[in-house]
Amino acid sequence: MPIREKRHKAPSGLMVLFVLVALLVFIGWNLWGSVRDAAVYGASAADTWKIVGWVLAFLADLLMLAGLFTVQPNEGKVLQLFGRYVGTVSEPGLRWANPFFSKHRVSQRVRNFETGKLKVNDKRGNPIEIAAVVVWKVVDTAEAIFEVDDFVNYIHVQSEAAVRSLATAYPYDVFEEGEESLVSHTGEISHRLRHEIQDRLESAGVNVIEARVSHLAYSPEIAGAMLQRQQAAAVIAARKKIVEGAVGMVENAIDLLSKQRVLDLDEERKAAMVSNLLVVLCSDSRPRPVVNTGTLYPG
Repeated sequence: MPIREKRHKAPSGLMVLFVLVALLVFIGWNLWGSVRDAAVYGASAADTWKIVGWVLAFLADLLMLAGLFTVQPNEGKVLQLFGRYVGTVSEPGLRWANPFFSKHRVSQRVRNFETGKLKVNDKRGNPIEIAAVVVWKVVDTAEAIFEVDDFVNYIHVQSEAAVRSLATAYPYDVFEEGEESLVSHTGEISHRLRHEIQDRLESAGVNVIEARVSHLAYSPEIAGAMLQRQQAAAVIAARKKIVEGAVGMVENAIDLLSKQRVLDLDEERKAAMVSNLLVVLCSDSRPRPVVNTGTLYPG
């Protein structure tokens, strides 16, 4: 069974400190008086045992003072007694517990780190570089201490494993309609990455607040080729938009000419007009007008 966090109510250390210091002064004063009387008047067996008792009381008081400890805000002290988990003290301030308790400090503040740049293959097998930022905090101090060995290192290793798994499940960029990719769907990618890391860290008593990709690029050996591919895809998409717009403009122009009866065009003249308009609208360079004084029909 996993060890779950349980609260330990530790008394305020200020009152304990006041009482122990007062006892220390009282015991020290009596010890000094007993030693002085024994030196002046001679020590009997009873006086010797009295001095021994005061010395033991003095040492016991010092031992009780060793039970004082401080708890910072957003921090927990995990208490153990001879290997047995006693509880966690989370109330900030000066506290006191059994001096034989061992105390492990666990920060419950929000922390973050960035994974190293990992070189992995995406869904299509293309080598890419990817890194992520993970924001996390400890929510169960007992699990963080007892369920895993060195929970900070465990978080780093499991986060990198989750980033690798995510990168292999998606392509770097979209080349098919409706496909999700690491570049185009950053919100969905961050959401899935957070949940995947959280699943891996559930046994460590850690809550993943946020996880997002901080670095994403093709590996240097294929970066040039992939850039050309992206540029070609962008040119094709732009041409497609231009052609769609040009066709709509040509259609509107022919409809207006027909409705207003500016010209009576047969199918051959319409084809010639469409061809000329498409050349003008889809051309990369500025068109040069040519005045045609002839006719499409010879004779």
